[in-house]
Amino acid sequence: MDDSEMAEQALTYALDNHPEANITVLHAVGGPTIMMGQAVGLALEENLDEAAAERAEPVFERAREVAADRDRQINTVVEIGHPVRPIVDRANNYDTIILGSHGKHSEGVTRQFLVGNVAKTVFQRASVPVTFVR
Repeated sequence: MDDSEMAEQALTYALDNHPEANITVLHAVGGPTIMMGQAVGLALEENLDEAAAERAEPVFERAREVAADRDRQINTVVEIGHPVRPIVDRANNYDTIILGSHGKHSEGVTRQFLVGNVAKTVFQRASVPVTFVR
């Protein structure tokens, strides 16, 4: 989950449609951007894991609020780097993957396309069913 509207909608969908499921929210920190700002900033940190957790916390805080509104709890996982690899690598640990059709970095540019690059790649590589939420 990033801090995009569609990621929040995906979490809402997961919580509402899978009431008995244990929901894990994964946030990837420091993935590549056009200016490489976040990745460069992480590279300069003394404690990479601590810095990543700190940067993920606002996303997790919002995710916990969404879950609490539905009287649910979530698990959280922080990864460093591009989001595709950790999602695909962890897929076998879950029954399904639910993600927004577009993330924060593609909301304005690619909204007219069916799905964003991360969503498309996860769909192609995941070993479990993938649901996109718009």
